[in-house]
Amino acid sequence: MKSYICAIGTANPPNKIPQMQVADFMASALQFDEQETRKLKALYRVSGIGERYSVLEDYTRENGDYTFYPNTPTLEPFPTVQKRMDIYKSHAVDLSERAILSCLNKASSVQLQDLTHLITVSCTGMYAPGLDIELVERLQLAPNVQRTAVNFMGCYAAFNAIKLADAICKADTSAKVIVVCTEICTIHFQKHTHQDHLVSNALFGDGAAAVLMQGQPCEEVSLELQSFYCDLAPDGKQDMAWHIGDTGFEMTLSSYVPDLIRGGIQQLTERLLQGLKTTISEIKLFAIHPGGRRILEVIEQELGMTHDDNRFAYQVLHKFGNMSSATVLFVLKNLMESLTPKEENEPVLSFAFGPGLTLESMLLKVHYAGATIK
Repeated sequence: MKSYICAIGTANPPNKIPQMQVADFMASALQFDEQETRKLKALYRVSGIGERYSVLEDYTRENGDYTFYPNTPTLEPFPTVQKRMDIYKSHAVDLSERAILSCLNKASSVQLQDLTHLITVSCTGMYAPGLDIELVERLQLAPNVQRTAVNFMGCYAAFNAIKLADAICKADTSAKVIVVCTEICTIHFQKHTHQDHLVSNALFGDGAAAVLMQGQPCEEVSLELQSFYCDLAPDGKQDMAWHIGDTGFEMTLSSYVPDLIRGGIQQLTERLLQGLKTTISEIKLFAIHPGGRRILEVIEQELGMTHDDNRFAYQVLHKFGNMSSATVLFVLKNLMESLTPKEENEPVLSFAFGPGLTLESMLLKVHYAGATIK
């Protein structure tokens, strides 16, 4: 039994914000002086991010006139969790729908009514009846479509959803599973001035990505799932964390995370490839979650990769920032769109990282229908 990723679609909200404009907003909101502002802008410049997307227009407004944050110098009273969840609820369905329709537009043989399973993924908002039921109604899916929600697992959650879809497809060859990761990170800006929070505010953006998986390859290019491996680095428990506070979800992202990944990435890769007829030196295609520029550089150093090997991750980081669980799917989409028949049977190595510190990995193989070039 096999399973395949057949198509990936993505969507972003309309507000595209240059990275340095976000820096200006943050410096003003945090009431930084000239020296603090200079340091903050240096952090934003070296992030590897050119722009990000947000459901909020406020980040684009230089002189206040906000619609979400209060129009006060300190942004007080600061928005509550409830207000943030209201924004999440009003945008998550639209983003998810657009990503799903974009995905199915690339797989013309599969219609909405053909979907047997829906897996929703998010760590930036929740409510019930939730996103899954709203999507069934909005897209007029079969009422008996099987629904699963993967919530609050952070940046690596797409891997858990793909593992679930893989098991479903292998158990039922007629299954057609749609996975949609929807993250609205920018509603959770916190006014903390600790370095970890400054880093978090510099990285995250909003987006959604949908993946179609089934037990047969598609009419053109597909990615066949080969294996998964997950590991924990418990020493990093406090360095990457995600908690619900009184004024939103609070992300902790320590500067030590790249060093923790450095310590575990080789072992993770070796265990993933153990028993397979593949070595790291044979892999030329990579889809790595761009948690940040420094994380990508550390992985390159430890695995002997070049900057060009990691180009899809850098492209996504520059254009969208870190969109939590959706991000690695943006990277996989860019990779799939670059493939030609000469990559038939080439292995693809993918990683993502999140709270725990959790390190997730998977190996895929390119399947190109009708390929004659080996």
